[in-house]
Amino acid sequence: MKITAIRSDRIYRKMMDAAPVDRENIYRDELMKPFEFKWSCVGIPLRAEAAGGSDVVSAAAMSGYYAPAQITRERSAEIDQISDDGFWADCEDSIRNALSGFARRGIQLPKQEYVFTVVLSDPESPMTAMAGDYCGDGGIPGYILGSIVPNARSRALLPVALAHETNHNVRWQFMRWSNKITLADMIVSEGLAERFAAELFGEDKVGRWVRETSPEALRETVVPLVRKNLMTSDFQTVSACLYGDGIMALRGGQPIGMPYCGGYACGYALVGRYLERTGASIHEATLAPTEEILKQTEDFWR
Repeated sequence: MKITAIRSDRIYRKMMDAAPVDRENIYRDELMKPFEFKWSCVGIPLRAEAAGGSDVVSAAAMSGYYAPAQITRERSAEIDQISDDGFWADCEDSIRNALSGFARRGIQLPKQEYVFTVVLSDPESPMTAMAGDYCGDGGIPGYILGSIVPNARSRALLPVALAHETNHNVRWQFMRWSNKITLADMIVSEGLAERFAAELFGEDKVGRWVRETSPEALRETVVPLVRKNLMTSDFQTVSACLYGDGIMALRGGQPIGMPYCGGYACGYALVGRYLERTGASIHEATLAPTEEILKQTEDFWR
């Protein structure tokens, strides 16, 4: 198994010292080029075909990351905080340990090469304010991206988020993505990933996307909304139920009454019920079809 770290800290330093006109090219060619296939899967090119078109630079701003133009000397202290070799070793160890756990249980992964990096989030971005000071992206097998507003807490917790994303990397090696993916598929995927991270690092380390949904909100608001839309494949509805009204508002979507990342919290509770009911390990559950998990948890929706 090969895991390659793209040291964003070194690339950011190069950008910081470059002429403004060169920063975008360094960002595209050195930081984002290793993830080109990942971006292509969601229709985002390294370079827009026409001025003003969507590409990895505009995607950075939409995701709450610093855009290349913002990587100036003012970012020096933030870059320092992600420059420690120990930080990168902790991130890589999290990914490696997560993957090797499947191998130890006799689960052969089709994908044997992985690339990851950590990008700096803009604390002034509304998306960052919503998502928090650390987050991740790992839905395309072989590619894992962490994002961070660096501080002692977020540096310590980012490896937990990377374990979550690694679980996605594994599950989606055994599921085929299509436009028929349902809300049920997505909440199960998110629930598995967060349960996986909790098993590796402890339940006290779960992300705010689970922790901040109260039992009352889960029971009275989240579960009824998810149950109503469980088998939909409509992208906007799936997104609204997963991410909640706040994030959807930033994307121009309509509110449905869903709290922040309610679908994640619903998935976490649902998968917890499945694990208790079946006695399956989280590694076994990661490969279980959505239909099997729903079959074993029918009473969750009552």
